[in-house]
Amino acid sequence: MTQTKYIFVTGGVVSSLGKGIISSSIGKLLQARGYNITIQKFDPYINIDPGTLNPYEHGECYVTVDGMETDLDLGHYERFTGIQTTRANSLTTGRIYKAVIDKERRGDYLGKTIQVVPHITNEIKRNVKFLGEKNHYDFVITEIGGTIGDIESAPFLEAIRQMKWEMGKNAVSIHLTYIPYLKAAGELKTKPTQHSVKELQSQGIQPDILVLRTEKHLDEGILRKVASFCNVDINCVVQSEDLPSIYEVPVNMQNQGLDAAILRKLDMPVGETPTLGPWRNFLERRNKATEEVHIGLVGKYDLQDAYKSIRESLYQAGTYNDRKTVLHFINSENLTEADVEVKLKGLDGVVICPGFGQRGIEGKITAIKYTRMHDIPTFGICLGMQMMVIEFARNVLGYADANSREMDEKTPHNVIDIMEEQKDITNMGGTMRLGAYECVLRQGSRVLDIYKQEHIQERHRHRYEFNNSFITEYERHGMQCVGRNPESDLVEIVEIPGMKWFIGTQFHPEYQSTVLKPHPLFLDFVKTASMYSVKTEKQ
Repeated sequence: MTQTKYIFVTGGVVSSLGKGIISSSIGKLLQARGYNITIQKFDPYINIDPGTLNPYEHGECYVTVDGMETDLDLGHYERFTGIQTTRANSLTTGRIYKAVIDKERRGDYLGKTIQVVPHITNEIKRNVKFLGEKNHYDFVITEIGGTIGDIESAPFLEAIRQMKWEMGKNAVSIHLTYIPYLKAAGELKTKPTQHSVKELQSQGIQPDILVLRTEKHLDEGILRKVASFCNVDINCVVQSEDLPSIYEVPVNMQNQGLDAAILRKLDMPVGETPTLGPWRNFLERRNKATEEVHIGLVGKYDLQDAYKSIRESLYQAGTYNDRKTVLHFINSENLTEADVEVKLKGLDGVVICPGFGQRGIEGKITAIKYTRMHDIPTFGICLGMQMMVIEFARNVLGYADANSREMDEKTPHNVIDIMEEQKDITNMGGTMRLGAYECVLRQGSRVLDIYKQEHIQERHRHRYEFNNSFITEYERHGMQCVGRNPESDLVEIVEIPGMKWFIGTQFHPEYQSTVLKPHPLFLDFVKTASMYSVKTEKQ
C-alpha cells in the first residue's frame, strides 16, 4: 500500500486570492493522472460550522451528503473533482477546541495541563491525517483558511510545520500570494510576496511551491526574482492570472507544470501530461456559446457568493445547452406588485432562491405570482419551493392568510409547517433536515422525465415542510406533489403540469451539480428557458 502524500495550501498578503480554486485545480490535475484524492478545508474561525453565519459574512453555506454545514470552498472541491466530501473534509477552530475540551472533561488527558502545543496541534494533525488513514487516499490536499500572519491561524501553521518535519518527502507546502500592480508607478511589486514568505518562514515553514495571483502577466524576470528572494526553485514558481472563468485555472496550472512540480517535490514519477479531454471539451463549448439565456435570481442576499452553487449550476447548464448564461439578481425585499413586471422583463427563466426568515419573502411571492400568471419558466429551491406553495394557496386556493409556520405561527392555513414527527428531533441542528435523503418520483411526472429514474437522492438544509393535510386540495387545483420521501412521506417536489416549467424542490439540487456531471434539473430548466427565450419568441 502506497503512503498517503499531504499537500498543504496556505495564503498570504490578502484573503480571497482563490486558495479554494487552486486546491480544486490541484485535485483535478492529480485525478487526471490516475490518483485517488480528497480535499479538506480548515477554517480558523471559532464557530463550530458556518451554518449560523450570515451569508454576507461568509457566502453560502454548503452541505455535504452526510449533513455537515460547511464552507463554500467544499462546493468548488466537488464541482471540480466530482468527489463527495463529508464532515471530515471541513474543520473549524471551534470544532478543534470543542473536541479537545470534551476530551479534557472526560479525563482523557489524565490530569495534564491542556495547551495549544501539543494538545490543540495534535488534534489538528489527527484530523489532517484522518481521511488518508481511513480511506488510503494517494493525496490529501489541506487548505488552510485565512491569511498568514492572522493570530487565529497560528495553531494550524504550527501543526503543518510539525507534519512537514515528521513526513519529509511525503508532504509539500504550497503558498498562494499576491503580486499587486501599482498603476501610478506602472510596476508589478514582489515585496508583499517576499514579506508573506518571510512570515511563513518565521513559523518554521519553507514553502516548496509558490502560486502568484496577478492581474497582469508576470515576465520571467519577476518569476526569477521571487524564486531567488524566497528560496524556491524557479520551476516551482507559477502564476495564476485573472481568467475569464475559474474553470480555466486547472488548464493554466497544468500548462505551467504545477502538478509536475508537486510530483517532483514528492519524489514521484512525473510521466506523461494528461490531456484533460472532457474538461477541455467543456471549456470549448463554454467559449463557443454566444447565444444568451437570461435567468433572474430572486433572493435577499445581494452578494455573488451567497448563491454560489446555484450560480455555478446555471453557468454549467448554460454551457451544456450551448448558451451563455447571463444572471440578473432581483432583490426580493424591494419587489412589489407595482414594479414586478419591469424588474422581470426580458428574463427567460426565474429561480426563486433559498434562505431563512421573514425578510424578502413577500417579494418572492409577488415574483412567483407573476411568473405563474405569465407562464415564465420558474425554479423554486428550498424556501423558494415553499413560497411557490404559499403563493398557490393564496391566489389559487383562495386562502389569503396562507403562510409558513416559520413566518406566521398563528396562520390557520399553515401550508408549510413543522410536522408532528419532526418535533421530537432535538439533536444535530434541531429539527433541520440536513444532508442526503431519498425521494421517489411519481410516474408520468415532468421530474421523472427529467431525472429518468424513479429513485433519487438529494441534499437538504431546511426545517419546515409541506403540510400533507393540504395535498388533496393542491392536487385537485393543479399543483402536483410529484416527489415524496419514502420513509416520512414528506413532499420533496411540486410541479404544475402543462406550464412550460414550474417546479419547486425542498432540497438543494445545486449541491450535486459538477462541471462534468451537471444536474438534470438545471439542464432541463435552462434548456426550457432557452427554448422559450424572449429573444427567440421575438424572432
